[in-house]
Amino acid sequence: MSAALSGLPATAADFHYREAKAGYSYQFPRDHFEHPDFRTEWWYYTGNLTGAKGERYGFELVFFRQGARHETENQSAWTVQDVYLAHAALTDAAGRRFRFEERLNRAGPGIAGASFGQQRIWNGNWSAVWSANQKQTLDAVTPEFAFHLELTPLKNFVIHGENGVSRKAEGEGRASHYVSFPRLQVKGTVSSAGAPGPVSGLAWMDHEWFTEQLAAEQTGWDWFSIQLDNNTELMLFELRRRDGSVDPYSSGTFIDAAGSAHHLRRNDFTLEPVAKWGKYPVEWRVRIPSLKIDIASKPILREQELKSKTGPSYWEGAVDYSGTQRGSGYLEMTGYDGAVKF
Repeated sequence: MSAALSGLPATAADFHYREAKAGYSYQFPRDHFEHPDFRTEWWYYTGNLTGAKGERYGFELVFFRQGARHETENQSAWTVQDVYLAHAALTDAAGRRFRFEERLNRAGPGIAGASFGQQRIWNGNWSAVWSANQKQTLDAVTPEFAFHLELTPLKNFVIHGENGVSRKAEGEGRASHYVSFPRLQVKGTVSSAGAPGPVSGLAWMDHEWFTEQLAAEQTGWDWFSIQLDNNTELMLFELRRRDGSVDPYSSGTFIDAAGSAHHLRRNDFTLEPVAKWGKYPVEWRVRIPSLKIDIASKPILREQELKSKTGPSYWEGAVDYSGTQRGSGYLEMTGYDGAVKF
C-alpha cells in the first residue's frame, strides 16, 4: 500500500476506468504487469539486506502509475495518458542515514512505463526487469546511493483478500486486486558511501491495481510486512478513521511455511502503538492469538520518513520483530501528514 499517488492530478472525466470487483479472473504472468483500464497501480519492493562485514541496510524501490486517460486525436508520444512516479530509498543502519529520491515522468518515448511485452517496469534508469522463473532484477542509481539487486522467489506469489479482492471500504469497487511475493531471496550490490559492496537478504514485493479504494472517513493506514525466521509471513494493514477508530475493513494475510495464504479479518489481530518518533508510532506490538503470535516491531533506524515533493510525506522503513517469533520486514504509515485520498 502507498500514499504517494494521492497528490497527483485527478483522472480525466471522459474515460471510464474499471473497478476492482469480486470474482476477478487473474491471468499470470500477464497480471504481474500493467493494467491501464484501472486508474491506479503500483509495484512495491522493500527488503532487509546484510553486507559482507555485517552492515545492515533497508531498501525501497516503488513504481506508481496514475491514469489520466482521455479521448484525444493527438497521437504524439508526449500525450499524457498515464503519469509515472517512482521512489527509491536506502536505510544505512550503521551509518545512521536514511536517503530518498523520487521522480515523476510521463511515458513519453519510452521514458517510463510498465510492459508485459518487455517484461519490465521502469522510470528512467530505475527498473524492475523480469526473467525466467519469476526472477526480478532491480536497479536504481541516485546521486547519493545505488543498488543492483537480483530477486529470486523462495515462495510463489499470493493473492490477498477474499474472492479476488482486498476490500478497503463499504461500497462497490472500494477495493484492490492485491498480489505479493512474500519471500524473495536477494543477492546484489549496494553503494552507500563509496564503492559498491555485496549484499544479501530478503525482500517483499507488492502489486496492487484499482480505481477507487478509501472512503471519505478513512484518513490513512499502518501496513506491516513480516518475514519470520520459521519460514512464515504476514501482511497486515489497519485503516484509520477520522474519529480515531480502526476501520472494520482492516485485514491481513498469513502465509504458512508451505506457501498457502490464509485471510485474516480485523478481529483476528491487534496492532498496538508503543513508541513514537515525531508524529509517527514507529514501535508496535503485533498480536494474533489464533496463531500464538505476540511480537514487537522496532525500526532499525527511527528516522525513515519520505518527505515527498509530489505528494504527502509518509514513513516507510525497515523493522525487526521479536517475541514469540523473530524476523524482519517493513512498516508503512500514511495519513499522518494529512488524509490520504484515493
